[in-house]
Amino acid sequence: MAGLLVIRHSKTATLRRLGDWFAQDGLDADVVFGGDGLPDDLRGYSGMMVLGGAPLPYQDDAYPWLPATRALTREAIDKDLPYLGICLGGQLLAYTAGGRVERRVYQPERGMTELSVLPAAAEDPLFSVLPQRFWMAENHQDHITALPEGAVCLAHSERTPVQGFRIGTCQWGLQFHPEVAAKNIKQWDVESQAECAADGFAWPDVLATAEQHDQENTAVARRFADRFAQLVLDKA
Repeated sequence: MAGLLVIRHSKTATLRRLGDWFAQDGLDADVVFGGDGLPDDLRGYSGMMVLGGAPLPYQDDAYPWLPATRALTREAIDKDLPYLGICLGGQLLAYTAGGRVERRVYQPERGMTELSVLPAAAEDPLFSVLPQRFWMAENHQDHITALPEGAVCLAHSERTPVQGFRIGTCQWGLQFHPEVAAKNIKQWDVESQAECAADGFAWPDVLATAEQHDQENTAVARRFADRFAQLVLDKA
């Protein structure tokens, strides 16, 4: 089995459904919490993944392991290893490679959101498995406002110009959450529900939209996860 380093920023955050899918694909995910310490380098790994979190990718006071995460991200870029950054992970990839990330530049997105791929996605090794329009979970207020030089924007939504991008040949950043299913949205805590309301998203509507697109979302997320797993396996 190939090794995928997965860095999370909360002890309660997990790969959710991606963990089961990766295992079925033959991909061994080594999930570590940054606060418990990170590997010195990526020896023994064929890919890297960074999950979401609340701070910006340069707020080291909130997550003191961010410098080490950025160093590992730089190593993945330099070694051209498959990399998938989700939410904060995608913002961290953009920032590490020379892009810009800012707070609340655009309107926040909460719950299941419709996204669209851009023409460049048709030739992309990962995003080419996505349909023209698809639904994915969102829960963010920070945005990538400038991509690194040479990066390719691959997806967007009505409120967010950069929903997905690639640098190099196989390093991807996402704003959306392929690991989050409708059932996970239903489990959002009171604080998250309050954030939805504050941003103009009625909680009953958030739940109804998630349920409405659950089957479609699961199928698309599975294809996306399987393709990324295959890219890591191919690298191994």
